[in-house]
Amino acid sequence: MIRVTVLFPKTSDSHFDMDYYLTKHVPMTKAKLQSLGFPVEAEVDEGLGTVTPGEPAPYAAIGYLMFEKMEDLQNGLAAHGAEIMGDIPNFTNVQPQIQIGNIIFGA
Repeated sequence: MIRVTVLFPKTSDSHFDMDYYLTKHVPMTKAKLQSLGFPVEAEVDEGLGTVTPGEPAPYAAIGYLMFEKMEDLQNGLAAHGAEIMGDIPNFTNVQPQIQIGNIIFGA
């Protein structure tokens, strides 16, 4: 299984509209990709802090999209990647960091 991890850095001058992200961006992303027949799972973490008490979280949010195989992800991005990425300024003023991984262990 392939996981796309999208990290939204939290800085002193960044903003992140969690309501828009959860009610508009994530559902739009899933709908666009699922319309192509890809089984897509999504999860979102909201940054609360670090292991050091009182230290702010380095990320406002981290989004996860899971795909059965890399080809599904590549085909989905080819079809809708520009639209999905183009929606980012509607909820944040930071560029996300994106990592694609192969899930090799789950407990």
